[in-house]
Amino acid sequence: MAVRTRFAPSPTGYLHVGGARTALFCWLHARRHRGTFILRIEDTDRERSTPEAVDAILEGMTWLGLDWDEGPYFQSERGERYREAARSLLESGAAYRCYCSRERLDRVRAQQLARREKPRYDGHCREGRRPSGTGPPAIRFRTPRDGETVIEDLVRGRIVIRNGELDDLVIVRRDGTPTYNFSVVVDDLDMAVTHVIRGDDHVNNTPRQIHILRALGGELPAYAHVPMILGRDGQRLSKRHGAVSVTSYRDGGYLPEAMLNHLARLGWSHGDQEIFSREELVELFDIDAVNRAAASFDTEKLDWLNRHYIKASGAERLGRELGPQLAALGLDPAGGPEPAAVATALRERAATLREMALASVYFYRDFDDYDAGAARKHLRPVAHAPLASLRAALADLPGWTAPAIAEAVARVAEEAGIGLGKLGQPLRVAVTGRGISPPFDLTVALLGRDRTLARLDRALDFIRARAEAH
Repeated sequence: MAVRTRFAPSPTGYLHVGGARTALFCWLHARRHRGTFILRIEDTDRERSTPEAVDAILEGMTWLGLDWDEGPYFQSERGERYREAARSLLESGAAYRCYCSRERLDRVRAQQLARREKPRYDGHCREGRRPSGTGPPAIRFRTPRDGETVIEDLVRGRIVIRNGELDDLVIVRRDGTPTYNFSVVVDDLDMAVTHVIRGDDHVNNTPRQIHILRALGGELPAYAHVPMILGRDGQRLSKRHGAVSVTSYRDGGYLPEAMLNHLARLGWSHGDQEIFSREELVELFDIDAVNRAAASFDTEKLDWLNRHYIKASGAERLGRELGPQLAALGLDPAGGPEPAAVATALRERAATLREMALASVYFYRDFDDYDAGAARKHLRPVAHAPLASLRAALADLPGWTAPAIAEAVARVAEEAGIGLGKLGQPLRVAVTGRGISPPFDLTVALLGRDRTLARLDRALDFIRARAEAH
């Protein structure tokens, strides 16, 4: 049988980390077995579903490179099919109309809680009793009361649920809209889904869906309920742990390869290997090898992976990625060196592209103040004369290249009788405002002649003013 998996998010917000991990596992299982990956938008919640959320989900999946073979299908466009399936269940006796009012249901629930019983529908309309309410009825599924439902879960192993613990769930509301547990079964049946891979918060839904699927005459898919994702404090991942939206990590300067790699390792492993290419993930991923224990999202591990992929990326690609980060800081990439060249200079130090952009501001905009500690240590009166000589030497350079700049600095330092660092570090602070940057010859080359000379003039004025003040 050809493998067919599906990712079926509800468009009520962004694509969060947990959803992205589920989508990845579905995608990997389909790709490994040369199957089909389906994208289905479960938008029957009319009040909470929005077009913006749909766009956010598609945007997040596209960024991660999780391409789908079919879809996106929208449940909101399949209303007639759900009505047809409901009629079929009513005709076969597998479902029945329920006229119970909300008031009656609330009263029954309160009585059950008072008796310390599990709240459930009491079956008032199951055998066709006199209606207890008015208006259009809901439709309930006639859940078997005897026996057990067994799930041979690919992740959690055998799960056994006594049917007597389940009640007759509503499959169509009074307003005619299908409920989740009903529409998802009809969709999986029509789309011939062979493997339902989803979060383990859906385990309790599975026996209900199995009953409905059997009543509709469908073949059961294989089920795999993957563990939830926790923060480093052991609590369920949420906004208090930082960003949980996939696109917020993109905007924060992470590369999709790093996020994909980290998501794959949340509950799955292959020996001690930490870094996987997309091709390796497809080749090695096995849903049976997913751990049933909850996985922890580790931002430090994500940073480590992102550093690796930044270093492994080509200059042109990093330049394209750095450009939007510079723009987000209000910087014009056209107002300075090529972003690709800046990314090449900074790639060894940056954990994210956002960090890289913040470290490169001085390439595109003059800084307001020097770092106090760096200026106090390096822009001292003793540095004025050699910096002035260096300024003159740089102004006369016939070619503005890193080797020529390095040679000029070395020559001026030798003529002044000081070590290279005694001139190179004041130069760095003078042109960047800080004590840390890429090699000073490369930094100065990227800054350009005019900007470098102007900043040296400013530093010389700063040193003179400091000398006069003392």
